[in-house]
Amino acid sequence: MGFRTRQIHAGVTPDPITGSILTPIYQSTTYVQPSVDEYLSKGFTYSRSGNPTVKALETKIADLEGGVDCACFGTGMSAVLATMLAFLEAGAHAIVSDVAYGGTYRLSTKILSRFGIDYTFADTADPDAVAAAVRDNTKLIFTETPANPTMKCSDIAAISEIATKAGAVHVVDNTFLSPAGQRPFALGADIVLHSTTKYINGHSDVVGGAVLARSEALVEELTWWANCLGLTGSPFDSYQTLRGLRTLSVRYRQHEENAAAVADFLERQQMVRKVYYPGLRSHNGHGLAKRQQQSFGAMISFEIAADVEEIGVFLGNLRLFTLAESLGGVESLVAHPASMTHAAMSREDQAAAGIKPSLLRLSVGIEHVDDLLADLEAGFEALRLHRKSSDVRSVA
Repeated sequence: MGFRTRQIHAGVTPDPITGSILTPIYQSTTYVQPSVDEYLSKGFTYSRSGNPTVKALETKIADLEGGVDCACFGTGMSAVLATMLAFLEAGAHAIVSDVAYGGTYRLSTKILSRFGIDYTFADTADPDAVAAAVRDNTKLIFTETPANPTMKCSDIAAISEIATKAGAVHVVDNTFLSPAGQRPFALGADIVLHSTTKYINGHSDVVGGAVLARSEALVEELTWWANCLGLTGSPFDSYQTLRGLRTLSVRYRQHEENAAAVADFLERQQMVRKVYYPGLRSHNGHGLAKRQQQSFGAMISFEIAADVEEIGVFLGNLRLFTLAESLGGVESLVAHPASMTHAAMSREDQAAAGIKPSLLRLSVGIEHVDDLLADLEAGFEALRLHRKSSDVRSVA
């Protein structure tokens, strides 16, 4: 069956007792067992270890990504934590994309490094740089592509080959594209990770995470850690995410269509130094994105030719692009990565990763595209007027 059909029907069957077409919210904490001999015969014992509503979501996401199975978590960060703990121990080494979500950077450098895990932040857009970073004790390679927030693209197939030769697990954070836009398993990835808060849910009303694996052994390792750490997803959040996931492809198509128009608009603005969007031919990863992605996505970053005060003027005159963290919801958002999503990074590390004070990140929603373009134009016009006013005051 096609993707759109599976996103609606996978993992969800009519309730055998009531005929309910949707999976109910099974709020129960524990499950009665027929007998000691038939312990676990119905598949569930305690909701931290497994829950019917959560399982329906796990089955659906695994079907859409092409993984053997899936483990759902309470947040995207708990999914990252469990994945790293599952494959890294004291004395182990991991390679992480030099441009990645600030929370991943913080977890690696501030928390797990305390327990004897060593990290190298490599330019995963350059497979040779990844290969050069491999050590005898490298156990995990963590790739985020497109990268947050510079949209740098990494060759999943090439890095998967490097990981296989090194005996390491290759994890791909697919949050920015979702299974509607990229299928890392088809390119050799061992594990695929999502913040389901973003496109998978798509309505900015629930947080969650998911980790999928290409083999039963990897799945068992991940689910053991999820249960052991108590990081598994909740029934209500899973129900909400199941609802959002049913419209993923429809939403995603509009997201991308709007983003293409916004990227083209930004590239024509005199007050914009550079636009980062894989769908543009000017993007360094455009060719790779065409080969390995099913979509260019709806995340855009751009460098605005403005100082801190002027950036405030620009942002203050936007009405539809709301200043907020997160992404992937139906509404459009704008963020200032240096002071928001990547504030945990030092200024030196931000500079090395290309996260400049002038960089803004857009999560393009599904509003009418003309309204989005008019909103951005209002911001630029306010900035032009501000500069004229400043020039007049300077002359006076």
